[in-house]
Amino acid sequence: MENDKYDVAALSVDREKIIVRTSVIGIITNVFLAAFKAAVGLISHSIAVILDAVNNLSDALSSVITIIGAKLGAKKPDKKHPLGYGRIEYLSSMMVAAIVLYAGITSLVESVKKIIHPEAADYQTVSLIIIAVAIVAKLLLGGYVKKQGEKVNSGALIASGKDASFDAVISASVLASAVIFLLWGISLEAYVGVIISAVIIKAGVEMMIETLNDIIGQRGDPEISKRIKHLVNEEPEVRGAYDLTLFNYGPDKHYGSVHIELPDTMTVDEVDALTRKVQLKVFQNTGVILTGVGVYSYNTTNDEAAMIRNTIQKKIMSHDWALQMHGFYVDTINKTIRFDVVVSFDIDHREALSIMQEEVRELYPDYAIHIVPDVDVSD
Repeated sequence: MENDKYDVAALSVDREKIIVRTSVIGIITNVFLAAFKAAVGLISHSIAVILDAVNNLSDALSSVITIIGAKLGAKKPDKKHPLGYGRIEYLSSMMVAAIVLYAGITSLVESVKKIIHPEAADYQTVSLIIIAVAIVAKLLLGGYVKKQGEKVNSGALIASGKDASFDAVISASVLASAVIFLLWGISLEAYVGVIISAVIIKAGVEMMIETLNDIIGQRGDPEISKRIKHLVNEEPEVRGAYDLTLFNYGPDKHYGSVHIELPDTMTVDEVDALTRKVQLKVFQNTGVILTGVGVYSYNTTNDEAAMIRNTIQKKIMSHDWALQMHGFYVDTINKTIRFDVVVSFDIDHREALSIMQEEVRELYPDYAIHIVPDVDVSD
């Protein structure tokens, strides 16, 4: 696997610059589009075009908030906030979602009013040309913003890019309703406005749910989890990496902990050197700071221990809710068995623990059993 060195400070600065530059481009583009669409809508008495202009203004305001969030989130850690200010970006994303949702609800109210009290539209050729230009501009802007957002892992930019691309579809529907009106005299203005409002509301709700998931805490990114485990397992002494937990403190700001399984012949000095090496290696290649590296010991020279492990593993893994068994160690002299089992969310962990303890006691009644049910937190 490629071992790219991870310069956190440099990436943080570059990331902020890209977000600000991309957002400024979005602000300028949306303000111009909003001005032109508002003029067209007022001249032609088109509620759909006016609502589309309002949507562009909300996009511009969203970009402003994105810039503020990126600036505040990039502040260096201090004594009061030792893990940094990265999560501010999630709060700014929540504000953007609220603005989009408010714009959608307001648009829906105005559209319904126009259905109840209709007002005939009056399109000019120049109006249709401006709307067509706006469609092309939004498609280009959407693709650019989304690409930049993916480049710097900015949820706000990715959402803005998708929103801009979808705005092009909305503008296309406005253009289509205008053409239908000019050709057949059928006014679909207010009804298209309702559709546009519904799309805006849906986008706002989805953005809010996605941001709430980030704030509450989601399962670790599978790609990052797999890469960290791969890096750890590259060390010849490590038989397995388990219990990887990632803590997110903003985009690209992760802390974590992991357990590694090592032979029972290693000295404390050797373990200390290895864990430090693993922490540095993971940080340099992924940017994740491992705040803790726990250790499991496994039997290396005891054939009886190997037989006990195989017997217990076969019994435990017969359950669908038992996802993985690790950290297994047997002390045949002091008669103790200890191991961990990753338990799925399909069963209460206390119930699972009770079942496992009872089954292992039946197999080895002379042993003291120590089982830890682990939470399935990463891939």
